[in-house]
Amino acid sequence: MKRFLIYISQSYGVPIGMPLQEEIARRGFGVKWFCDEESVAQGLEGKIDLLRSVSEVMEFHPDVVLTATNLVPDFFPGIKVQIFHGFSVGKRSESKGHFNIRGFFDLYCTQGPSTTRPFEELQKKHRYFKVVETGWSKVDPLFPIEVRKDADALPTVMISSTFTTRLSLAKNPVVIRELERLSKSGKYRFIAVLHPMMEREVVEQFRSMQNDHFTFYDTVDLIPLFREADVMLSDTTSAITEFVLQKKPVVTINNNRPQPYMINITEPEKIEEALEYALERPAEVMEHIEEFVAQTHPYSDSRSSARVIDACLDFLEHEKVRRKPLNLIRRYKIRKKLGYWKIW
Repeated sequence: MKRFLIYISQSYGVPIGMPLQEEIARRGFGVKWFCDEESVAQGLEGKIDLLRSVSEVMEFHPDVVLTATNLVPDFFPGIKVQIFHGFSVGKRSESKGHFNIRGFFDLYCTQGPSTTRPFEELQKKHRYFKVVETGWSKVDPLFPIEVRKDADALPTVMISSTFTTRLSLAKNPVVIRELERLSKSGKYRFIAVLHPMMEREVVEQFRSMQNDHFTFYDTVDLIPLFREADVMLSDTTSAITEFVLQKKPVVTINNNRPQPYMINITEPEKIEEALEYALERPAEVMEHIEEFVAQTHPYSDSRSSARVIDACLDFLEHEKVRRKPLNLIRRYKIRKKLGYWKIW
């Protein structure tokens, strides 16, 4: 029986791992979790089958470590598989972002052609890992898309925001004033969510904005909200990509890399106008959305988790684990973080 470990750092890793856990359990394999941030792990107790120490991980002795983080302990047993904690949205430079090869992984399970092609080029260069396009586990529950809209209901706008200060609409006082005005106009129903690492004072401000047409959700389970919304209002966050996979329009405010599938504005006073335009589902925007989805995540069959597990099993059966770079500094840092100093 194969054993799988789902490795996370933040609570937003849980919705990424849950579809994988379900698929692993369905096949009759063993599955447990490990979180390398103690403060986060404490909040996950009782919600997942969590190993709380390195010694417990070593005793479990996984065959596969499914990693929703950028780094993973090299000393953990099993092949190391990168499943990603989000889509690439260009918040970081190339040297630090989505395509940074950190020298820890045996297998990269990519989300779609736009990530597969760069990783395949990196595979040719580095030659110690394999790349398989599987789709992303987190969005399996998003499909199939269901349309259950009351014709008389107000248009539902989902607000999402990154915690990166220079990009965050939630930290822009002019945007906040405009959202308060629109929420009291009765024209829209707003459902809002913030990044789980958002500062507490910003979260409390959003709570205080609640009224008959504005509801704040303190959650990392975004898919039920995605399903409810007709349009998203956001800034620069990977939640935009997740939402667009439904082929619904997104209005962005000062996105740092605006794309043709977005309706990007730079002035908060234009939010209402942009929302009205988005709700019309303009043909040109919808065509760009179709093209973007085809390149980013063309899978709407809810089977990305199954493909990830298939790729892991195929690797175990047919591939050899190749020697990786020494990575002495990174290995030292992760040993220090976890308090593990054994050589073997």
